[in-house]
This record gives sequence, C-alpha cells and structure tokens, in this order.
Amino acid sequence: MDTRTSLAIGLLLGASITTASAVILLLRTNSRHRPRKRRNSTRPADPAPGAVRDGVAGLIGNTPLFRINSLSEETGCEILAKAEFLNVGASPKDRVALAMIDEAERKGLIVPHRGDTLFEGTVGSTGISLAVISRARGYLSHIIMPDDQAQEKYALLSKLGATVEKVRPVSIVDPNHYVNLARRRAVDMNREAGDDPSRPRGFFCDQFENLANFDAHFTTTGPEVLRQTGGVLHAVVLGAGTGGTLAGMARYLKPRVPGLLTVLADPTGSGLYHKVKHGVLYSPTEAEGTRRRHQVDSVVEGVGINRLTKNFSTGLDVIDEAVRVTDREAVEMSRWLVRSDGLFVGSSSAVNCVAAVRVARQLGPGHTIVTMICDHGTRHLTKFWSDEYIASQNLTPTATGLEFLDDPAGEPIVLVQKGLTSLA
Repeated sequence: MDTRTSLAIGLLLGASITTASAVILLLRTNSRHRPRKRRNSTRPADPAPGAVRDGVAGLIGNTPLFRINSLSEETGCEILAKAEFLNVGASPKDRVALAMIDEAERKGLIVPHRGDTLFEGTVGSTGISLAVISRARGYLSHIIMPDDQAQEKYALLSKLGATVEKVRPVSIVDPNHYVNLARRRAVDMNREAGDDPSRPRGFFCDQFENLANFDAHFTTTGPEVLRQTGGVLHAVVLGAGTGGTLAGMARYLKPRVPGLLTVLADPTGSGLYHKVKHGVLYSPTEAEGTRRRHQVDSVVEGVGINRLTKNFSTGLDVIDEAVRVTDREAVEMSRWLVRSDGLFVGSSSAVNCVAAVRVARQLGPGHTIVTMICDHGTRHLTKFWSDEYIASQNLTPTATGLEFLDDPAGEPIVLVQKGLTSLA
C-alpha cells in the first residue's frame, strides 16, 4: 500500500469516528430534554438546576437545607433545617404518600382511573399528601380523622376532593379508632368488589405500619441530607409520629457519618421518650390519671404516640437519645421563630427546634445539627396558632428570648452513641 492510499484511508477513518462521536453527543443532548415517562420509584431524581419537573411527583423531595439564623447565632452551632414544607403537599408526608402508592401499584393492589380509593387514618398531613397525589395519579381518597384537629385541615382536604370522615378520638384498641376504621372501610370496599377485576377496589395505606414509609426516608431524605451537608454533621434531631422519618434517616446516615448522634424530640404525653431512654414505652400522664386527650396529651399535632409502630421499631436500635419537649416550650419556640426568622411553623416543627437547641447547647459551639421544618403554621391557625385556644390551655407565651429553654424538661441529655464514646 503506497503512502497516498494510506493517507486517504486514515482521513476516511478519522472523519467516520468524528461523525459518530458527534451523533452520539447530539443524541445524548436531545435525550436530556425529552419528557421522561413516570417511573415507579419512591426516590425523586436529582433535577438539574432549572430543569422542568415531571408533574406533581416531580415536586416531591430534593427540598432545600437551610440555616436557622437565630438559633445558630444563639448556640454557636450550625442549626440546619430540611425545608419539607416546600414539598407540593407542604410536608414530608408527600414522600411517604408517593412511596405507598408506588408500592401498591407495583403489587397490583390498585389500578389508576378504575375508581380505586385510598383509605387512611391520619391527624392531617398524610391525608393531605394522599389527597394531592391520588388526584394526580388517578385515584380517590377517603381520609378518616379524629374530630379534635385544627379545622383548616378538614377544609383543605375537602377542597382537594377527599372524602373526609371525622370520628370521636378513642384508644387504638377501640375498633372505631380512626386508623382501625380506615382499615375496615377498605376491607368493606374490597368485599363488595369481590373477584371482579373491573370493579373499584380499596387500599388501606397504613402509614404507621407500612414500611414504604421508612423506605421513603431511607432512600430519599437521608441521601439528600448527606449530599447537602457533605457528610459534615454531628446530630440529627427529629420528632416521631409514625416514626418513619427519624428511623429511615437514622438508619441511612449512621453508617455513613462516623460519630453521628441521632435524637428523638418527643412532646409531652408521648411514650417514645421513655422507650428510647429506658426501653419501656411509658408516659407519666397514663399513670397519674391526668390525661386530657386520647392520642397524646399535648397541644402539638403530628408527633408523639403511645404505641410502638413497625416504622419506628425498624430504626429504634440506631436512635441514641431522646429530648422531652413541653407544650409551653413548643409554643414559645414557634413565636420566637416567627419574630426572629420570619418562620411561621407548625407545632411539630417547633418541637424539633426546641430539641435541636438543647442538643446544640449540650454539644457546644462548632457543631452541625440537622432538624426539619415539617409544615407551615397555616395548618394550625385554629389551634396551635390561636391565641384564644393557647390561652385556654394556660400556655400564653411570655418569653422575649430563649429563656424558656433554661430549665430543661425531662432527664439530662446523655450525648453518647449506642455502643460508641461520648460526643460531648
């Protein structure tokens, strides 16, 4: 082969490779802009900056992590909060609702646009999330709630198209407890449907025992916090109702962040505090006979419980410590946050922030604590944010600073990881 022929072949091969590379690059570029089919995944894809989100499900997860300035400056620590109120349904329960629906679809338990109904017993936030996502996915929702919750939750659910059933608050052992009733409604609907695959069916979401709840936070919230902090964090402080958020995040983060402390923030009347501290599910209000409310003896809604759920149990062994938060501390903290930071938060978020400050003070300056702002105060206008209601509970706020945290409730915080050395 002469030199001229070799040169011609080389030029031809080079041009072919260049052309192929250009085509591949063009195809990859175009594919980024094509609408994606909805994926049956509980983990939101990490969107590129400015990317178009895919429907309602695309507005769930990847919430910002932000610094609560006033609390950080008061403690000398970085107190960071996951802004879960920025989810489409305005709470972390969006993640759970999406996960439960995805799993039920994968198992063939529900079919979109057949008239299938999602049943759930809830004090509000999970029901709102289910109502939002069920509409977007082609389902109906039937939400059963105790009748002593903030009135705006019922109104919002109705506007979202959910069937709202209010029942008298009773113990979980009562067949007419709102959770038991939701289960029964789904069973009754399926009994009527029989074996006919064309007839609408009911699905009891069961947020307290359905481990899709735990999985949602293990696969999304935990990884997001790890990425957003770069792994530089010393404590995660959260309340628990179903327990899925704290358990899922703790289980994910513990092996990946050496020395991480995980802390339960628990309101008055809940038994989880003693379960973490002493291994016994117990609340003093049960023994003393002073209980005023059926679920948890607190003005706080959404966290605290007197039974051990499957979701909480899944992470119990990686929860190191618990902080008791009184109603007065929660009320005072909520008013401090709106005055100092412009943060209008719900009651469970106030509980989280009280406990986060306690942990920060115990750890000392220079540490990073992650907590969560779960929902907005607009869901609590007729109770937690009602001056009249708060006054009727003898909880009218009087503090001008954080002096309401100077006398901690409960036992001292022992900042020791289970099986590890002290972080203090």
